[in-house]
Amino acid sequence: MRPALRLRFTAAATTAAITAAVSVSALLVGCAAPRHTSVQADVRVAPGWTPLPTPPPPPPPAPVVSVYVEPPLVQPEPVLIDVAPPPMLVEVPPPQPFPGAVWTGGYWGWQGRWVWCSGRWSPPPRPDYVWVQPYYEHRDGAVVFVSGFWAAHGVAFVPPPPGLHLSVQVAIGGGVRPVGPMGVFVPPPPGSRAGLIVPAPVGTPPAVVVSAPPVTRVGMRVQQNSTINNVDVHNTTDVRNVTNITNVTIVAPPGTTANGQAYEGHVPAAAHLAAAMPTAEHAPRAPVPVTAAPASNAPPVPMGRAQPAPSQALAPPHQSQPQPQPQPQPQPVAHDPHAQDWHAREEQRAQSQDRERREQRYEERNEEKARAREMGQANAQAKAQAKEQAKERDKEHEKRKRQQEEREREEGRVHPQQ
Repeated sequence: MRPALRLRFTAAATTAAITAAVSVSALLVGCAAPRHTSVQADVRVAPGWTPLPTPPPPPPPAPVVSVYVEPPLVQPEPVLIDVAPPPMLVEVPPPQPFPGAVWTGGYWGWQGRWVWCSGRWSPPPRPDYVWVQPYYEHRDGAVVFVSGFWAAHGVAFVPPPPGLHLSVQVAIGGGVRPVGPMGVFVPPPPGSRAGLIVPAPVGTPPAVVVSAPPVTRVGMRVQQNSTINNVDVHNTTDVRNVTNITNVTIVAPPGTTANGQAYEGHVPAAAHLAAAMPTAEHAPRAPVPVTAAPASNAPPVPMGRAQPAPSQALAPPHQSQPQPQPQPQPQPVAHDPHAQDWHAREEQRAQSQDRERREQRYEERNEEKARAREMGQANAQAKAQAKEQAKERDKEHEKRKRQQEEREREEGRVHPQQ
């Protein structure tokens, strides 16, 4: 090869090698340090746009309305309500003012909405009358309610039958539907979640759950222990005989109470004893009633003893405690001209019903006596007829016998005795 060609080939090979080396170096540098691209965006907000407003907090619960009620002397008619009663309130009874006084009230009643029927000591309106606790039943997503009342001795409470047709009453201010199993119940303990119900036997005072912890889920129930002035219930409609129960047991499984712990407590079945038990801290308390206490709160005065002065008459339980900030009271319901003679009408109706029952029992006894006399006369006549028929049969038998003997004598087959 010529020298000039050799030098030209060598220079070309060297140039190619250098170019390849530079390319490889650039590739390696690009892999080791990638380039970063900066992007700038100009965001413009359309005129008139405003951020969404924050939703308002839920409205506070409606204030509790506390009233004094005058219980009727007969079982009132049931009502069907769309929402459940609120949780119970704490209302500690004062000491019993006189022997025989009965603690009535202290439960949720119905006056177009759930109102707190304040408790008080009252004498029975008549001898042998007993206090019947209010009745709550969860039925088809609504609440069947019968308020507390006075009942004559021997008159049993009759639960509303399942086939009874009732129109649903809508609560003023709304509320929460009942949450829990179907059947008889009492409201939940103070501070519980609204709408929850606590299954309980018929006749259980609602105050038995006041000392129990608040619940947030379904599961708490009241069990019947021993001997509550109650009825023997086999289901919600089959009421048998009356018993005397002194204790009830409240049971709640884990996860149902506010603290998540299981609970089991034994509570007196008497309403005033159950309401006086220690309660949970910060439990809601019943407010002062907005109506005047009925005048029938005083004990009966024996014959020959002077009536105490008006200043010594029994005061409502809340008025016996000092009020640091007295509030003006609304117009008492007792001054309503349409309600002044309500108690008198109830008394008259109860007397009329008692008179009708006595007359009915008297007529039934007279009818039984008349039936007995008729049956006795019928039996005597039957005996006389049977006796006469027996005599006739005997006479007929003797007659046939004599005729037979005469025929035999005539035929000569039988000789007469000498």
